[in-house]
Amino acid sequence: MTSEPRAFLTQDTGAATIAAALVGRVGGRWRLIGSLAVPAGADPTALAALLVERVSAVDPVLAAALGLDRTPVEELPRVEVASHPPRRLAVVAGSERALVPLVAAASRSGWRTSSASAETADPLEMSTLLLDPGVNGILAGAGDPPAADERRALGELGALVAAAAHRRPEVPIVLAGGMAGQLHAFGDVADRPARLLIGSAARLGRDGAGLRELLTDAALPPDDARRALGAAAVALAEVLDRRIDVVEIGFDGGTRAGAWPGAWSEAAAMDLAIVPSAGLAPADPDDQVVDRVATWSTSTTDRHRLRDRMRELRIAPWADATGEGVALRLAAARAALSCLARWTPEWADRPAADLVVATGGTWAVASGPSVALALVDVLRRAGAAQFALDHGRLLAPLGSIPDAGERRAILADLADDLLAPLGTVVTPGGLRHGRSVGALQLHGASGRREHELRPGGLELVELPPGATAVAEFRFHDTVRLGGRGRHFTIDVTGGLGGLVVDLRDVPLRLPERADLRGELLEAWQSAVRTGRDA
Repeated sequence: MTSEPRAFLTQDTGAATIAAALVGRVGGRWRLIGSLAVPAGADPTALAALLVERVSAVDPVLAAALGLDRTPVEELPRVEVASHPPRRLAVVAGSERALVPLVAAASRSGWRTSSASAETADPLEMSTLLLDPGVNGILAGAGDPPAADERRALGELGALVAAAAHRRPEVPIVLAGGMAGQLHAFGDVADRPARLLIGSAARLGRDGAGLRELLTDAALPPDDARRALGAAAVALAEVLDRRIDVVEIGFDGGTRAGAWPGAWSEAAAMDLAIVPSAGLAPADPDDQVVDRVATWSTSTTDRHRLRDRMRELRIAPWADATGEGVALRLAAARAALSCLARWTPEWADRPAADLVVATGGTWAVASGPSVALALVDVLRRAGAAQFALDHGRLLAPLGSIPDAGERRAILADLADDLLAPLGTVVTPGGLRHGRSVGALQLHGASGRREHELRPGGLELVELPPGATAVAEFRFHDTVRLGGRGRHFTIDVTGGLGGLVVDLRDVPLRLPERADLRGELLEAWQSAVRTGRDA
């Protein structure tokens, strides 16, 4: 982008949805003029033309000021990203113990994985895995230095991977940690069509960040929408000077991007997890997928019918997008969030984000407060956070802008437009059961309001978008809310869901019986839709 254009288009092409937005320069700053989302397969040029046509019909003066009346749609600058289908990575190691962190690193780096170790698979099984036509990459790893149980198998494993590399020269290969010592088995790799990369050893937690970055680069092209969310989160954290979590649930995968201003920590300013198994509609829903969706379902549909409905959702993602279809999508979204949480366990030990941003086509059919509740239900953490929705799907396209300074400048202008405020959620941890756990006094422009806090439910306080207030909490016993204590004062802002005080367990405990669980989930979801306490 430069200072010359008066308007530009963004486009985020997903597996199920194409989202387009028109951004124009108004009053010396970039503003969101309009956005649209349609099913995937639609003509992007026709979508852009429709968007420009609507803007011109609603406000012809603005359209003329932006040059839309004299610039053909095809000539408007565009910032485009796309979500790419996940590919399969064969992960091999000398032992089962060494295999676990390798699979964890690959599973959150944009790859679907098939894995085996020399400890449990014979050479024939390992060769069959490595030569599978459905495998698009190979990761072979060991500790650095290799442990005793790995060293005995490294020579044979290196020879097997080298033989597979010779048979399949088009497949990229990553040698991680101690496996780099087997590079000699590959001979001269200068003329090899695909890359042979050397990566750091895999470790659970942030220590494996170097290998994950390498695997992400091998898994996804530079214009991938999920990769761009990491850069967008960093820019947003720098612009707002706040800790940011971006959570995306899409058709073929999920993303979690955490960022914080560099001055707050000597560590890296961003952590990105791209998890293909955290998609809304897996291609072949197995028993684990059905169980996860059933856990969050508000109906008592039998397992066979639920599996069929998940397959129907995969085939026709825009069909039945109202009524029971919305309930199914919200249950599937929570199931995907639980999978995302499973592959990012260390995030639960971090301080709560100041702002949590939801994005992705999954949330298009849900109300704003329902989106916030879905995130709070699954990604539970004691603390207070504001929630917002990237309603125009702008974050990924803007994150793909290569120049970091330009990216920050545009996000600084658009921050208020691209984020629809959902409200503030306060989640105290360590509450004791009883009739009352304390009281809330809300000090705002309309005066002081008092609320008694009862454990086990949601306390909903009306606070419209743009409104600010000070929430003063007094608990009878010590709780966790950022720190530990009984008296807390928190600045809160309003949104579509107002202020939500979440007095349920952390983590959430649900009844084992499906009918009781469905009734409880329905009560909570109905509460945020109607604005009544639950």
